[in-house]
Amino acid sequence: MSIRADKSLDGVRSLLFAPGDDAHKLEGALVSSADGVIADLEDAVAPDKKDGARRTVRTVLTKHDSAAKRLVRINGLDTPWGREDLASLEDITLDAVVVPKASLDTMSGLSTSGVPIVALIETAMGLRQAFDIAQHPRVVALMLGGADLGAELRWQPRPDGFELLHARSTLVLDSAAAGIRPPFDVVHLSPRQIDDLVTESQFARTIGFGGKACIHPCQTAPVNRAFSPSESELTYAREVVQAFDSALAAGSGTAVVRGQLVDEPVARRARSILAHPTPNGIQPAHDAAVTSALH
Repeated sequence: MSIRADKSLDGVRSLLFAPGDDAHKLEGALVSSADGVIADLEDAVAPDKKDGARRTVRTVLTKHDSAAKRLVRINGLDTPWGREDLASLEDITLDAVVVPKASLDTMSGLSTSGVPIVALIETAMGLRQAFDIAQHPRVVALMLGGADLGAELRWQPRPDGFELLHARSTLVLDSAAAGIRPPFDVVHLSPRQIDDLVTESQFARTIGFGGKACIHPCQTAPVNRAFSPSESELTYAREVVQAFDSALAAGSGTAVVRGQLVDEPVARRARSILAHPTPNGIQPAHDAAVTSALH
């Protein structure tokens, strides 16, 4: 494996899973609106099709030129297939490898240099160890896996998703503390329920997530919009930065914008919104603005 010149996943909002043994779906994913595509060698591929899936992934990723970030989810490193997956990807150019059921035990077998890693947190032990996992030199992002974790913890799915709140908040906190990008949220398992997907994505963004995993191309554009600042947010952020800079120039550490106090942390948040243009030409969201997001 080699690393692209731009190996960072900063700014990536949607990561679309595509089965590694289906060239048609993988090629379709690469030309979708997804910021990144994950060729899946794990759950999407039956045990007797693993070898064929590796060949398919190699062929498609080698010949297909796409602006989307390229990732591969390998099988668990504690399975018979994980190491073979890594070996098959040796000479493929990738942006990251997704490691399932990440834990300190599974991560310990990986070298400290190489292709970046997205660590999939989907076990109770992985959740407890998320901060330490995030500190591995190759880990650039965490992703929350809800199905396996939910089964282990005996969650009962709720319409509001609150059974996930602790796990979600843990990944946001641990990612920030480790100095890596905000994590990716769980997949929404009902591809055609776009309104529910948008609601879930907007909630995830408000608590600190930076993107979401997807399982169908129809989910990627709504996810991209949900994790992009709206026009109103951008306008407000510009006002905040301008007012705060003017206040500093005048010798004051605070300003007032639209009746609300602006200090250094609020200005820093505004600058971060303005500093991350959206990739792949996706326009900012046009949903109702949440100016309180800056506070």
